[in-house]
Amino acid sequence: MKVCHKCRRELPFESRILRSEQCPWCSADLHCCLNCNFHDPSCHNECREVGTELIRYREQANYCGAFVFREGGLGEDDEAAKAKKKLDGLFNF
Repeated sequence: MKVCHKCRRELPFESRILRSEQCPWCSADLHCCLNCNFHDPSCHNECREVGTELIRYREQANYCGAFVFREGGLGEDDEAAKAKKKLDGLFNF
């Protein structure tokens, strides 16, 4: 199951994601670091794949040859986002 990094909705794409593909619901670029299986904010260049170039705008489409779309629903990033949202909710007055 492929999920958009921005709206978290399941994507209807079965084949390879092309650089120009966008989410049909929120129009976010899909061939981007935030949707890649190798994206890891704790690694050098925020990528677990060795030898990749620095990508400054991780939410925008790019030409990375190592891109592999992240499969699955909720992951570590989603859990961190949920925790941050709960924490932010504590301080809203």
